[in-house]
Amino acid sequence: MSSAVSGAGTGEVPEDGVTWWYRWLCRVAGILGGLSCAVAGLWNCVTVRPVNIAAGIWMILNAFILFLCEAPFCCQFIEFANAVSTRADKLLPWKKAVFYCGMAVFPVILSLTLTTFLGNALAFSTGVLYGLAALGKKGDAISYAKLQQQKQTDEEKLTGSLEPE
Repeated sequence: MSSAVSGAGTGEVPEDGVTWWYRWLCRVAGILGGLSCAVAGLWNCVTVRPVNIAAGIWMILNAFILFLCEAPFCCQFIEFANAVSTRADKLLPWKKAVFYCGMAVFPVILSLTLTTFLGNALAFSTGVLYGLAALGKKGDAISYAKLQQQKQTDEEKLTGSLEPE
């Protein structure tokens, strides 16, 4: 298995602050996104319109890249699969988000059909999940209340210094 999920269940939080279950959620979304891209891409290639065939081929390529990055065990007979997966794990979450979302939007722009839209929806949602991971975790109510209190006192000091005595 890759290093991204090595801390699963041990309670340790990796350096980017994403919990183990959220990492697994992103991985499962990537695998399901790759599966939906592959099936919809194959279905999209069964047509006579060249634009749909091009979009279908792109979707199959998206599925291969998603499987290569998120589930290298599905590509165990490809020699460079583990190296690509390890390199993809080292990417920051926002870079993965941009890559996956951009990868999923291109076939929809190329051929806007229901098959391409639904086939790329899970791949796009994988990018959205990685984008949310890049935002970080939500702060607690106590720190938010302290921040609001500090902001209020700073505003009072500022308005107090502007008013003439």
